[in-house]
Amino acid sequence: MRAAHPLRLEGPVSAVVFDMDGTLLDTEVVYREAMAVVSARMGVAMDDALHLSLIGQPGEVGDRLLRAAHGDAFDTAAFRDDVHAWFDAPGRTAAPLKPGAVELLRHLRDRRIGVGLATSTRRVIALRRLEQAGLLGFMDHVVTRTDVTHGKPHPESYLAAAAGLGVGVEHCLAVEDSYTGVRSAAASGMRTVMVPDLLPATEEMHGLCVGVVADLTVLLAALQAGAE
Repeated sequence: MRAAHPLRLEGPVSAVVFDMDGTLLDTEVVYREAMAVVSARMGVAMDDALHLSLIGQPGEVGDRLLRAAHGDAFDTAAFRDDVHAWFDAPGRTAAPLKPGAVELLRHLRDRRIGVGLATSTRRVIALRRLEQAGLLGFMDHVVTRTDVTHGKPHPESYLAAAAGLGVGVEHCLAVEDSYTGVRSAAASGMRTVMVPDLLPATEEMHGLCVGVVADLTVLLAALQAGAE
């Protein structure tokens, strides 16, 4: 698998739409720990393969994967609630930001480039995470799993984000870390950049993306160079 390939922006960018977990927020490793703890409490195992299969998935898909692994009687609602409760336990600090996240968002704001979010997380949780991280004020439009009929990899989340920003998808750049998210963004018609987190870029991802970069600072440098 190739680790990266150079960005090919090819034209102006009027808006950037980000995924949240694993892209702007370094939450996937925190969720991995939370899922392991909650799974043990419920008497089941959260192995690496199952955990990786859940990354970027909307809740209903995650529920199906969990029931397939643990049986139809597995209480997926209790599992999800307990994972979020573990994440939000008193004294636990907000999830750290991905390198370059604030600098990139400031650059977009200064250049008056629209900023959107398209996440598979429920709205109440997504807004809380963004506020805790100090990122909510950068967002011009937020689309969560609560706001769409079809979750990722369906393109609805990204199409809704573009519509909310008032920008055609051909003028938007999408930024994702997961396979499900990249498929969703690419299907919407947006130019898509993958910033791998726990999932490495595959040949499929390279084919769907205009760039695969190590972190958000690389994307920032490319946008700055394009603005010169």
